[in-house]
Amino acid sequence: MRQTTDTPTRPVSGADEARVSRRALLKVGVTAAGGLALAVALPSWSMADGSDSGAVLNAFVRIEPDGRVRLTIPSVEMGQGVYTSLSMLLAEELEVKLDQIEVEHAPPNDALYANPFLHLQATGLSSSIRGFWLPLRRAGAAARLMLIAAAAGRWKVDPAACTVKDGVILHPSGARSLPYRDLLRSAAESEPPALDRIKLKEQGQFSLIGTSPKRLEAPDKISGRTQFGIDVMLPGLKVAAIAISPVLGGRPKAVNQSAALAIKGVHQVVAVDEAVAVVADHMGAAKKGLEAAAIQWDDGPNASIDSKKLVEQLKKASESPGVVARNEGHFEQAFSGATRRLDAVYELPFLAHAAMEPMNCTVHYRKDICEIWVGTQQPTVTQAAVATLTGMPKEAIVIHNQYLGGGFGRRLEPDGTLLAVKIAKQIDGPVKVIWSREEDIQHDVYRPYYYDRISAGLDEAGRPIAWHHRVCGSSVVAPVQKRFGFRCGRRGCRAALRNSQHSRRIRSGRAARHYDRVLAWCRTGTQRLHRRELHG
Repeated sequence: MRQTTDTPTRPVSGADEARVSRRALLKVGVTAAGGLALAVALPSWSMADGSDSGAVLNAFVRIEPDGRVRLTIPSVEMGQGVYTSLSMLLAEELEVKLDQIEVEHAPPNDALYANPFLHLQATGLSSSIRGFWLPLRRAGAAARLMLIAAAAGRWKVDPAACTVKDGVILHPSGARSLPYRDLLRSAAESEPPALDRIKLKEQGQFSLIGTSPKRLEAPDKISGRTQFGIDVMLPGLKVAAIAISPVLGGRPKAVNQSAALAIKGVHQVVAVDEAVAVVADHMGAAKKGLEAAAIQWDDGPNASIDSKKLVEQLKKASESPGVVARNEGHFEQAFSGATRRLDAVYELPFLAHAAMEPMNCTVHYRKDICEIWVGTQQPTVTQAAVATLTGMPKEAIVIHNQYLGGGFGRRLEPDGTLLAVKIAKQIDGPVKVIWSREEDIQHDVYRPYYYDRISAGLDEAGRPIAWHHRVCGSSVVAPVQKRFGFRCGRRGCRAALRNSQHSRRIRSGRAARHYDRVLAWCRTGTQRLHRRELHG
């Protein structure tokens, strides 16, 4: 399997999304369990026009005239192996070899590629297999059934009597066969099967799922052929090194532009709100120019905030009762009668994602279109954020998603892309904005600090009979709820989201969010604390 380079990048219009949705609802809209209809033949993508471009059998699968199977991957590959695992789901039910599948990044389109578990096109929360376990298998099975029906119709036999192996349909007699590629036109012109006709394999029938094949994208990565976001090269491309205010809300107050421009290869110095970028022919010149700029910062309203103050506020909040997430038995009674009592405090520090590939983004900004080459875990969210920033319609924001050199949730955030777009608006031609390792770590969206108080009561034998656990910290998913309307399917998850606030970032020992927001976060902390009481 290889990554195809002709990734579809045509923005999908609102009319297109409506047409896809209506078709999905009419056919198998209920099959996706999350509003994502995959086992459908999209008429606008069929071969009814007589073209030889291949038959799109459903939203994810495309079988080319030469027999290749292309899978438009809704999730992004960032080292977790999702390109291999999702291809396995399709190959299992489509009955093709794993190496017959080629993958391409999905363009931004929640209507086609939203994860049913998250309800938007995103890769996070370890949700790719959970979200696409049924949809991708149904997509493969639907395509297989349509192709078998086409072969059986040509042979005038019962489709149930035909078998498939490695993309070749076998006649019931065993004396004749037809490869998938010879049946594309007939299959594309047929109606997709009803949901109750799509019978998926039982666990005991799996020949690929449950095995450990070699990672299919690994050879290209080892040989250097894989293109990550930082590898993007375009004609006329310039490179920008960036420095961001060490305190959120800070701004540059002095920049030595003449010294920066004196560096050979430097073309421009750009100041955008909280950052300064030096644009040059290559990264070496850009970094030297950035150093020569000798930026001085105005730290703004958050200058006096540091990690110590925030931890003290968490500690104080943890001393008060909070929302009870779970209460079993009679804790007070069991704890008071315990032979031995234990009390402990556990503190989990702020942690950076520290992906191998530092933050980067390439942008070509023009009057009526903004093209972006980036590795993002949320392409539709990034597209919408850029549209809001620029005032352009979403259709004018073209995302060319790339392989990610690690994500771990960091690239769920569009902040790096938005900074790059701000810079690109002042540049004539494409520019690649690259964060240094120092900037990447210092300006990460950190995992929140957590302050936990635990009390336990033991009986004479040292066995726990009472357990009290109070958690104080920021929710890592509340920002998703607030910005994108995310809802988890579990009642407890929804409750936790409702009682959570934003995660906060700390940079260089200083707070990375506005002080009034930090105070609000800590003041409302007791409304978000989870208390768990168990009585054994």
